Amino acid sequence: MTGERKTILDIRDLQISLPAGGDRPHALWDFNLTVGEGEIVCLVGESGSGKSLAASAAMRLLPEPHVHVSKGSISLDGTDLLSLSERQMRDVRGDRIAMIFQEPMTALNPQKTVGWQIDEVLRLHTRLNKAERKARAIEILTDVHIPDPASAYNAYPHQISGGQRQRVMIAMALVLKPRLIIADEPTTALDVTTQKQILKLIKELQQLHGTGILFITHDFGVVAEIADRIAVLSLGELVEQGPADQILNNPQHPYTRKLIAAVPALTPPPEKAMSKEPVVLEAKALRKTFAARGGFLSGKRNPVIAVKDLTFELRRGETLGVVGESGSGKTTVSRIVTRLLEADSGEVSIDGRDIISASKAELRALRKDIQMVFQDPMASLNPRRRVVELIAQGPIIQGVPRETAYARARELLSLVELPAAAANRYPHEFSGGQRQRIGIARALAMEPRVIVADEPVSALDVSVQAQVLRLLADLRDRLHLSLLFVTHDLRVAAQLCDKVIVMSKGEIVEAGPTARVFADPQHPYTRSLLDSIPGRGWEPPVLSVA
Repeated sequence: MTGERKTILDIRDLQISLPAGGDRPHALWDFNLTVGEGEIVCLVGESGSGKSLAASAAMRLLPEPHVHVSKGSISLDGTDLLSLSERQMRDVRGDRIAMIFQEPMTALNPQKTVGWQIDEVLRLHTRLNKAERKARAIEILTDVHIPDPASAYNAYPHQISGGQRQRVMIAMALVLKPRLIIADEPTTALDVTTQKQILKLIKELQQLHGTGILFITHDFGVVAEIADRIAVLSLGELVEQGPADQILNNPQHPYTRKLIAAVPALTPPPEKAMSKEPVVLEAKALRKTFAARGGFLSGKRNPVIAVKDLTFELRRGETLGVVGESGSGKTTVSRIVTRLLEADSGEVSIDGRDIISASKAELRALRKDIQMVFQDPMASLNPRRRVVELIAQGPIIQGVPRETAYARARELLSLVELPAAAANRYPHEFSGGQRQRIGIARALAMEPRVIVADEPVSALDVSVQAQVLRLLADLRDRLHLSLLFVTHDLRVAAQLCDKVIVMSKGEIVEAGPTARVFADPQHPYTRSLLDSIPGRGWEPPVLSVA
C-alpha cells in the first residue's frame, strides 16, 4: 500500500547529536522514515525516545548548536531541507510543512485574536488582500468545524475551549494547504469526545487534501484509530516499523511488545460480589456554584453550577472512579471532599466525621485520613526540598518526631519501589513516573483511610502509567486503602475501578459497578463517552514479554 504513494517526507540515516555529558551521545541514531501522500504515519515511543526531536529536525527547529544534525538527510518532495538557508526554510514552514503542537495555549499568542493569528500566516505567505485573508480564515475555521467561526475569529485563545483551541491550531496548520503536517501529541490532554472529533477531523482533511501526516503519540488507542503505518522508537533507535495492523496485533520487537502489553484493556474484570466492608467516605447532596466573573476582554460570564446535588459512597478497600469530560465537575468533587474547596451546601463525612463543617483544628486532624495525589506532581512538590523532607513534612506537622518521620519516609520510598538514594535528591532529578511515586509516598505518609487521585497517570507514558496503576492497586489491597480516582481515560477506569460514577454538567448521570456500566450503559451520555474511546474496536493482544 505504501509503495503506491508518492513520498513527501524522506528521512535517511539521520543522526542527532546531544551535548556532552548527557545520558547518551545521540538523540537519534541512523533513523530512517518516510511519509507518503495521504498517509498517516504514527511515531511512538516513551519519553526520551527521540520522537519530538525527530519532528523538530524535520521543521529545522532544533536548539542548535547544542543539539544538532550530525549526519543524514531530510527531504520534502525531493528538496533537501538541511541545505536550505534559514530564510528559505521560513518560506517552507507553514507553506509546505506545518506543525500542530501538543499544548495550543502555549503555541497561541494570548494577546492576539484567533483571526489575527491566522491572518498573520496568510499575510506572510500569500498576496491576498485583507478582505480575502479574512474570508479565507473564516473558511478554514468552518472547515475544522469551529462553532460560529465569525465569533471565533474575533475571540482570544482564553475565550474558547481546549478542543476549539486545538482546532484553531489545526486551522493555522492547514490554511496554506501544506504537503506535510507534523502533529506532536495533539490530543493528549483532551477528553475522549473532543479527542474523537479532532482525530476524525485530521482524517477528513488528510483524505480531502492528500496531506501526509506524521503523528507523534504515546497513546495506542489513538494509533489504532488513525494510523496507516507505525514506527517505534526506543532511546533514539527505530526498533520496528510496518503496517498498523501488523504492529498492533503481531509486534515482533520486545520493546514494542512491552509497550502494547502495557495498554489497559477496555474490557473490565468481572464484577465483584457486593462489598460488605464499611463505608469510609460519604458525600450527600453536594452543591458548588462558581460566581459570575469577567473583565474588559472576556465580558460578563454567567454563574456556573459545577456540582449539583451529588451523592456517593466509598467503601473500605474499594476504588470508585469519577469519569466525564472537562467541565463535568470531576475535579471540583475531588477538591470539595478534601476541603481544598468549600462546598455551597451538602455533607461529606469520613468514618462518620463531618469534613464540611469541621473547624480548622478538627480539619487538621481529619486531613490525616484523606490525602490527595495530584495530576502534576512537579507542581505539588516543593523544588527546594529533598524528597525525604517532602514525605516527612505531613507527619511532622501532625506531631510525629522528626527522626521517626524521616525513617518512615525512607520505608515508604521502598514501598513505592524507589531506591534508598532517592531520599536525598530533589524532585527535578526524577522522571515524571518517579515523581508520581513520590507524590503517592507523601500521601501514604499520613497513613490515610482514603486517597483521592486526580488524573494521576494522564501525562505518563503507557508503560510508566501501567507501573503506577499496578502500584496503586497493590497498595490499595495491601493497606486496605479506599481510592477516589478521577480520570477521563476510560481504559484506565476499566482496569482499576470497582465502581464508577459518570458525571455530566455537575450531575451524576449513571453509576454502578464498572463491569456493568461498561457492558450495558444506560444513559446516552455514558454511551457517547464509551463510543468515543479511540481505538475502541481494538483490544491489545495478550503478549508474553521477555
